[in-house]
Amino acid sequence: MKRDGYDAYHGRNRFATFLKILIVMLILLLVAAVAALFFLEPYIVYSSDGVRLDLPFFQEKDEDPDPETPAPTVVVSTPEATQTPEPEPDFRGVTLERTALYDGTAQAQVEQAGATAAIFDMKADDGSLGYISQQALAQETQVSASDPAINAAIQLLNSGDLYTVARVSCFRDNTVPREHGSISIPKSSGNWRDDADYRWLSPASAEARAYVTGICRELAELGFDEILLDNCGFPTRGNLDNIRTSDNYNPDDLTGPLETFFQELETALADYPDVKVSVVSSQSVLSGESDGSGQTVSLLETRADRVLAAQEGEEPLPMLNGVPVAAILTEPGDPAGTQWAVLPSQS
Repeated sequence: MKRDGYDAYHGRNRFATFLKILIVMLILLLVAAVAALFFLEPYIVYSSDGVRLDLPFFQEKDEDPDPETPAPTVVVSTPEATQTPEPEPDFRGVTLERTALYDGTAQAQVEQAGATAAIFDMKADDGSLGYISQQALAQETQVSASDPAINAAIQLLNSGDLYTVARVSCFRDNTVPREHGSISIPKSSGNWRDDADYRWLSPASAEARAYVTGICRELAELGFDEILLDNCGFPTRGNLDNIRTSDNYNPDDLTGPLETFFQELETALADYPDVKVSVVSSQSVLSGESDGSGQTVSLLETRADRVLAAQEGEEPLPMLNGVPVAAILTEPGDPAGTQWAVLPSQS
């Protein structure tokens, strides 16, 4: 019924509004269902047990791989069998004249003696050198070799397969102390001399040590495989009571200067790690006793690659822990024997 030209107001139709909302929700659910079907289709598995959904984030990590996908190949590498290093051949050294440094006979002489190494007296007890040295004391006292081509000849010899050893009479030196008494073993006046009338440099003198270590470095530069330190310490022969106690000879500290010498020698040879250092010692030192030189078993075991000592009678040489010991002979021994060396006779 109209009043004043208008229909009567019946209010908002709530059922129609609800129906519209329901239709929209159903459309949204349908769209979501279709999208989910497309997304989950790869993960729907049909089996005799029915249909199941295998989502990757619900699978256990240790499940068996897809049987159609080959398992990755695992290559197990095993280290090669450890090669046992061949032991070094027994050291058998024979001293040759310096002429063998350049006349081409060194190899033949070594083989003839049944030896494995050639020993050359590169710093003799009288102080003379078998090569040309750049050491100031050597040039001042004119102890170097006179042949200007000798160093080149030595390098040529040392470039071959022959194992070469440079003997160095470290502190027994009859020439340099004569001109430089301040670095010698002293007596009440002048240089002390041993039972063969030879002078000695003092291991306690820094200048004397520098001279010897400098010579050793030069010999390493010339290519020698081994440097053999003889008379390496304070004198043990002659009238030792005539030695004057001083900074160059303190009977209460003979080992200290030697320890310093070997430390300085190690520094001097740092650029030549393959050069071996061997030391002539005595049975007394090897047995743990003192022979007055300042050497000790501990010093030899930590500083020497090889030790040489004279064998007295039938008594075998004492052995050192990890350091080969060679017997000093007066003439070549049995080629099938143990380690030995024939050194220059000391007058």
